[in-house]
Amino acid sequence: MSNAEKPEAQPRKMRRRQKRGSLMIVAVLLAGSGVIRLGDGAGRAFARATEPASKSAQPAPAENCAPEADAMALLEALRVREKRVNEREATLESRAQALHLAEKQVDEKIAKLVAAEDALSKTITVADKAADEDVARLVTLYENMKPKEAAPLFEEMAPEFAAGFLARMRPDTAAAVLSGLEPKTAYSISVLMAGRNANAPKN
Repeated sequence: MSNAEKPEAQPRKMRRRQKRGSLMIVAVLLAGSGVIRLGDGAGRAFARATEPASKSAQPAPAENCAPEADAMALLEALRVREKRVNEREATLESRAQALHLAEKQVDEKIAKLVAAEDALSKTITVADKAADEDVARLVTLYENMKPKEAAPLFEEMAPEFAAGFLARMRPDTAAAVLSGLEPKTAYSISVLMAGRNANAPKN
């Protein structure tokens, strides 16, 4: 019986091995197909994941260009404004220097005018003093002359000039000279002398 069963047991084992081999092959094929599908899906997913990044990076320059252009325009405007401010400051500084120079020249001219005025005042004072001294000498000279000799000289003088001399002379000498003059001349000189005394302060 054992010898008769051996030929039947061997084909069964063979069939079982073949079935297992077929199952293994099918399992390997299924596993490979799954791996391929998985790899294809992963590749697509990776492509989709990387695609938006590249696409989002491309339109970014168009969006980022506007702020950059605005910043450049603002910077240029600031530069232009700074240039204008610098030019205006330079103009103001130049005007200030010119004004300072003009003020200095004016001060120098005023100082020269003051000095000239002082010198002129001194000269006038000296001239007035000299003139007074000269008049005083002439008055003394006319007083020492005889009235008949002095009268013709006063007759030739302008009435205002003669009145000035007679006003400084001693009253008695002036009266003697007036008596020797023509009545019309003596009257004119007397009126001028009276007018001077009328304008003189009474107190």
